[in-house]
Amino acid sequence: MRRDTFLKSLAALAAAGALPLSARAAANVKMMIPANPGGGWDTTGRALGKALSDAKVADTVTYDNKGGAAGALGLAQFVNGSKGDANALMVMGSVMLGGIITGKPPVKLEQATPIARLTTEYNVFVLPTNSPFKTMKDVVEQLKKDPGSVKWGGGSRGSTEHIAAAMIAQKVGADPSKINYVAFRGGGEATAAILGGNVTIGGSGYSEFAEYIAAGKMKAIAVTSAQRLPGINVPTLKEQGIDVEIGNWRGVYGAPGISAEQRKALTDMVLAAMKSPSWAESLKKNDWTPAVISGEAFAKFVDDDFASLRAIMTKSGMV
Repeated sequence: MRRDTFLKSLAALAAAGALPLSARAAANVKMMIPANPGGGWDTTGRALGKALSDAKVADTVTYDNKGGAAGALGLAQFVNGSKGDANALMVMGSVMLGGIITGKPPVKLEQATPIARLTTEYNVFVLPTNSPFKTMKDVVEQLKKDPGSVKWGGGSRGSTEHIAAAMIAQKVGADPSKINYVAFRGGGEATAAILGGNVTIGGSGYSEFAEYIAAGKMKAIAVTSAQRLPGINVPTLKEQGIDVEIGNWRGVYGAPGISAEQRKALTDMVLAAMKSPSWAESLKKNDWTPAVISGEAFAKFVDDDFASLRAIMTKSGMV
């Protein structure tokens, strides 16, 4: 093959995203983070960006934070502003599904392109240090007497901690439609409310409360995992006779309208980042459980989780 013909063929393959990662120029990735700085999605997006650079599959990564409406505002901006962009990524997860179910945004998640699920983080429920309650059993007893008297504090309406609270109520025989859930716009607001004793019980990903639990400023009383989390001596809900397990998974989507080849190239980049030392450090630092699935398996998982969440939320009066 003549050299000029070879170079033209190489350029065509690169444009289509069909070259192996090692032969491709590193991408300039644009990361949409549909949340304010400092929360779980922000931490995930920036950790992924660092891992993409560490794996040498991204030359640069720029970040755009657009918080509000459980990610729906960022989703709308991503869907409308990145059509056909093979280097655009958006962080998302179970909280976004809950927000879509309750908020009915003008754009649909299906308009974007599923790439991969990355992690699952389990929720921890905590009590303020000045709480009259000591255990989850104490909270449950009060919940059964008067559901509205227990004020649950956590993330946005439809978040995993909100759904977990409704599931707990349902499992212990309380009316889940009567739970008193206070949604906060960010982890900082929820933390302040718990530390100030302004809620009865708070819920979030373990990493967001870890320093306060370690310092004795919050008392951890339950986690939503199937087994106790490694190195964390907090009983599961199941151990305490409450058959509830729910994880706050996070993943990434690509832009609307990208080709199958571009989707594969983007997926390969993300999977390469998952194998980097930088990503391993982030998993350890944030107590994230790796939960990687990609492609059509990820798309099916999202569809199934959407249906499951909608059923739970409808029964609980959230929809």
